Amino acid sequence: MSAKILKLGIPKGSLQNATFDLFEKAGFNITGYERSYFPRIDDDQIQIIMLRAQEMSRYVEDGVLDAGFTGYDWILENKSSVHEVCELLYSKATSKPARWVLAVPNESKIKKPEDLEGGIIATELVNVTKKYFKDKKVNVKVEFSWGATEVKARLVNAIVELTETGSSLKANNLRIIDTLLSSTTRFIANKNAWKNKFKREKIENISILLNAAIDAKSTVGLKMNVGKKSIDKVLKVLPAEKSPTISSLADSDFVAVEVVVDTETERKIVPQLKRAGASGIITYPLNKVIH
Repeated sequence: MSAKILKLGIPKGSLQNATFDLFEKAGFNITGYERSYFPRIDDDQIQIIMLRAQEMSRYVEDGVLDAGFTGYDWILENKSSVHEVCELLYSKATSKPARWVLAVPNESKIKKPEDLEGGIIATELVNVTKKYFKDKKVNVKVEFSWGATEVKARLVNAIVELTETGSSLKANNLRIIDTLLSSTTRFIANKNAWKNKFKREKIENISILLNAAIDAKSTVGLKMNVGKKSIDKVLKVLPAEKSPTISSLADSDFVAVEVVVDTETERKIVPQLKRAGASGIITYPLNKVIH
């Protein structure tokens, strides 16, 4: 094993599979995470340690880990002093931010946070919830929930729970009355590790590759043949901010046009490109897009 090692924390739990999928798309091969808290990675300068996202920022701040992945919510909850390398727009279900919401049963008479004066709130995000109500000058008791928080909504006055789609809350007949916090995954580093030349470069390399893999998930390559007489019409269909690659073909009357576009744009413009005179249109997935 290399004498230079970056100790990297990967979140165990809800973010685990999404994180390992992202690493795979970025070109890393990680094995053994189903059975061990110390998976193997095909880079002898990285040591992976799996920890809960809830405690990741504390271990990074203390220097037990050089860097790690966790939610913005847990950085705030732990009041951790760490260097934020980048925001990574991925989560366990979607690429949208997760939300910590204040929720009550559908049958509850509570309509707004102020109606909870003197009540009891159950949540895993205790410190953030206490600050939220303190800022609103609403006196409540905030209790830590060890899980299955939706069940407790009918045992206490309200809950503060994490949601991505809201489907679990709806399934439990709960109603959102406010959002406390939107949270995305953050790549964080210990401040001393960030000052270390080797560790900083290693962290930055990982950041570049992971962001490239995320960008590739929402983009496709688009390639087509275009007759020279139709090239102006085809270029007008392509997004104005994109600069396509135009290459000569064996048939001097045609050129090959290639561009990278987001998936939503691709769906809209492919029929338009065909009508504009493009032929042999091919779309293909991308592994990484580096800006």
